[in-house]
Amino acid sequence: MQLNGKEYLVAEGVVTIAHLLDHLRLGQRVLVVEHNRKVLQKEDHPQSVLGEGDVVEIVHFVGGG
Repeated sequence: MQLNGKEYLVAEGVVTIAHLLDHLRLGQRVLVVEHNRKVLQKEDHPQSVLGEGDVVEIVHFVGGG
């Protein structure tokens, strides 16, 4: 799998986008996920299954001024 432009070995048990976000400790952040060139709604994360060769981009927002 490719994550944010780099090869990434998915940990065992990480099956969905929701699992991946939890594994990366990003589950509670405001973010946008693109899975295979499709922007996902947050409610789609638990049903979006990861597969070999998938491309995932995660953008999270940082507050400041």
